[in-house]
Amino acid sequence: MIRQEEWLIVDGYNVIGTDQKARWNPTYLEEERLRLIRDLSEYQAVTGRRVILVFDAHQTPGKEVVEEHEKITVLYTRYGETADELIERFVKQSKSPHRRIFVATSDYLEQRMIFGQGAYRISSRELLQEIRLAKQKLSNSLRKKGNMNITSARNSLEERLSDEIRNKLEKWRRKN
Repeated sequence: MIRQEEWLIVDGYNVIGTDQKARWNPTYLEEERLRLIRDLSEYQAVTGRRVILVFDAHQTPGKEVVEEHEKITVLYTRYGETADELIERFVKQSKSPHRRIFVATSDYLEQRMIFGQGAYRISSRELLQEIRLAKQKLSNSLRKKGNMNITSARNSLEERLSDEIRNKLEKWRRKN
């Protein structure tokens, strides 16, 4: 059985606007974009979903920009194109029987449009919850792995020593 790959396309400003911790202020917008990129990179690592993050740049003169940040693809729309339009176009072009595409947005009209094209929708709030759970899972996994490494490091040297050497070391430790 062929395993379907999963892609997650994220409407970046929609998610930032939904996040209670985000500061929706032009002064902090770059900081919020970078935080979302970092969070989605960790999410991608934990879930295995390919993440494509889309930001509106339709009021900024220029062409569409594609960048790679922390192993996720970041798209900035071209002049005159909204993130919704780019997402719809991207979903249409990327459809495949071997791929499940999810779109994260809380824009109801956008959800209906992408659903009509065969993609699955996830609300921005649901995505933020999934990101929190992925962070917890990653943290627990790293903590568990760290504890295992410490335990195995402690035991591995002792296990490789002969009884004679172990006894000598114990005498030195006790200064006998």
